[in-house]
Amino acid sequence: MSLVYIGLGANLDQPQQQLEQALIELAQLPNSTLISHSSLYHSKPIGPQNQPDYINAVALIETDLTPLALLDTLQQLEQDHGRIRKRHWGERTLDLDIILIDDQTINSERLTIPHPFAQQRSFVLIPLFEISPQLVFPDGTALEQLLTELDNDLIRIRD
Repeated sequence: MSLVYIGLGANLDQPQQQLEQALIELAQLPNSTLISHSSLYHSKPIGPQNQPDYINAVALIETDLTPLALLDTLQQLEQDHGRIRKRHWGERTLDLDIILIDDQTINSERLTIPHPFAQQRSFVLIPLFEISPQLVFPDGTALEQLLTELDNDLIRIRD
């Protein structure tokens, strides 16, 4: 069993409800258990600014799925929510990113773990800290240290 942190984000078609439904669906993944999840947060978009603000969260699951099987499953959930990839860092009904898998480092054509931008984004780090304040990234960087280097522009909207 692996412990996996998953970042959730949405900014189209009732994004708060998209995330709430996605959390229910994460709890139903095969060979997996939803351990916990953060509050929901409101954040400004990264990339193109001519799109709605986001709702974000982080979930922690325990799973027997391989990293690529989990990626395929998460991408299918995105499709089930009507995700269409129109532009890089563009608007979406649901985005599910694998942030960390145990203390693994993966660099493949389809998957990079830890997520390449996780250590730079408050909408990942703040919800991550909420559920795992003692977390240390595989490179030895403490989550708590990363938070001291970030601007907190998030607004908690629901526990």
